[in-house]
Amino acid sequence: MSNDPLLQPYQLKHLTLRNRIIMTSHEPAYPEDGMPKGRYRAYHAERARGGVAMTMTAGSAAVSRDSPPVFNNLLVYKDEVVPWVRELTDAVHEEGAAIMIQLTHLGRRTRWDKEFWLPVVSPSHSREAAHRAFPKKLEDWDIERIIKDYANAAERMKAGGMDGIELQAYGHLMDQFWSPLTNELDGPYGGSLDNRLRFAFDVMTAIRKRVGPDFIVGIRYSGDEMLEGGLSRQDGLEISRRLKESGLIDFLNVIRGHIDTDAGLTDVIPIQGMASSPHLDFAGEIRAATNFPTFHAARIPDVATARHAIASGKLDMVGMTRAHMTDPHIVRKIMENREEDIRPCVGANYCLDRIYQGGAAYCIHNAATGREESMPHDIARAKRRRKVVIVGAGPAGMEAARVAGARGHEVVVFEAASQPGGQIRLTAQSHRRKEMISIIDWRTAQCEKSGVVFRFNTWAEADTIAAETPDVVIIATGGLPHTEVLSKGDELVVSSWDIIAGDVKPGENVLVYDDAGDHAGLQAAELIANTGAKVEIMTPDRSFAPEVMAMNLVPYMRAMQKLDVTFTVTYRLEAVERDGNQLIAHIGSDYGGIAKRRPFDQVVVNHGTIPLDELYFELKPASVNHGEMSHDQLIAGVPQSVVRNPQGTFQLFRIGDAVAARNTHAAIYDALRLVKDV
Repeated sequence: MSNDPLLQPYQLKHLTLRNRIIMTSHEPAYPEDGMPKGRYRAYHAERARGGVAMTMTAGSAAVSRDSPPVFNNLLVYKDEVVPWVRELTDAVHEEGAAIMIQLTHLGRRTRWDKEFWLPVVSPSHSREAAHRAFPKKLEDWDIERIIKDYANAAERMKAGGMDGIELQAYGHLMDQFWSPLTNELDGPYGGSLDNRLRFAFDVMTAIRKRVGPDFIVGIRYSGDEMLEGGLSRQDGLEISRRLKESGLIDFLNVIRGHIDTDAGLTDVIPIQGMASSPHLDFAGEIRAATNFPTFHAARIPDVATARHAIASGKLDMVGMTRAHMTDPHIVRKIMENREEDIRPCVGANYCLDRIYQGGAAYCIHNAATGREESMPHDIARAKRRRKVVIVGAGPAGMEAARVAGARGHEVVVFEAASQPGGQIRLTAQSHRRKEMISIIDWRTAQCEKSGVVFRFNTWAEADTIAAETPDVVIIATGGLPHTEVLSKGDELVVSSWDIIAGDVKPGENVLVYDDAGDHAGLQAAELIANTGAKVEIMTPDRSFAPEVMAMNLVPYMRAMQKLDVTFTVTYRLEAVERDGNQLIAHIGSDYGGIAKRRPFDQVVVNHGTIPLDELYFELKPASVNHGEMSHDQLIAGVPQSVVRNPQGTFQLFRIGDAVAARNTHAAIYDALRLVKDV
């Protein structure tokens, strides 16, 4: 038996959990037709296989038709969900893990123009900033209907083999009843705390009548909304006590904060550059006050913090949810004394930001997450050892090297710089984004274990490659900043990279023209503003930095609004000319009818990258495939077999930004799905 606190079993009612690590409820947006089909099942089964004690699904599953999902949630108001749930629970149980599901009614946290176009409902007409729908104030028959919907959904989940359910309160309908800020009802469901809690207790009572006393029921809620006029810490402690004493609940899953704005949501679920485990001590206070089973998750990305949470008695079960999206085999690696092999969550929040923008959750540097049916988490050895030469040690090149090394190939990587990293090393110069370098550091360590040879400070040329007599050549040289976007004056502007790298000193009155909409534009603007300069960010789009997405935007906005940065949308920089010591920006608009001239002393352009592809085209004639990549074979997950030149001596491919400007996840996915079959 291990003495590791994380590996001790925990008894929750009749259910024995095999260790203390769970994935808390979350919705990766993988359902198909509102059902947990193959993709959803494979995702959770992989985490169960990796050793997690319990995976908690759905964040959250909709119990009513007037709670339309905005993140492709599960639809547990449908009877047809039961057999799909049974397949999911069977798959997880077969791997030795427990499984629960989170149920909710979203209340005002949705939109009326989804699914059945029914009115959004809430205990007041107060609109949630994040989703913008003005709700109907609930009537008595609405409340009766929704209580029944909860009970029906709970019964379906029990029939589907779930080990239990969790009710989602914070930000959703239950919390909208609880909070004085969102409950304007008269009695019996409004006014006093007793009345505001009545809806939740009526729901729990109805559920208990339907599922019986033995089925596990928990609740995830905010113990402190951290909003003036909202639920206070004292309210949260009182609610926690009442939940325990009700006898209706088997565990508490505590968060702190509110989620009705992007900023509030980001404080509840912090991202990189923000404090790790910021609400752990608060959750510990709830546990100490109630002496009741307590779960918690909020940026607990590393094993050491999780171990402290259990060893110190702050929690009974610790949630490492985004960490398991990054590495589904955390527990297995702990058990095998391989903690150094755990792929680190870097807090980039690409996963959640994609969900909140209407996409599926993907980890920024594990391209197999969410693609378990086609992409491997564990790399299989190749049947035949080959010589693989990779040019470029950015994220694409490093992933290609890691996967090729894990397949047992002889791998040589050429890199012109003195260190690996490419654009990520540039990104990591920001104090808030320094965790990004772990994407490279982890791959470097994995490559060293498999014997990958790195040749830094080496500018690879065709002769350099030929001297290696490779079987496969992969060009991952990335790109260079693309600033030639004006009708006049391209030579007068500098790139966002020039500023971030420190190659160009920031000016005093600076225009940052950003029509790529990614991190580099905001990172350069913030760096310049921190010098005391006057900064304006301009974009031709109707919103700025759309590639950064909502939660990642929050720290930038907090920093730059304090520095009085100006944000200008729907204007296009067309040309720049010099006028003495100043630059004159010629500004137009895609909407027409605008021609402005504005003076600046520096113009920074952020327009993505242009591929650095000269070596690829030089090598192309000598390759077997002339650089062609069969999309059919790539998508099917079979080896590339294109032959265009039978006299060629090597296969040639290019990946990442050497093909076209995209992002870190795309570069890593390019590498994984190509090289896993080399």
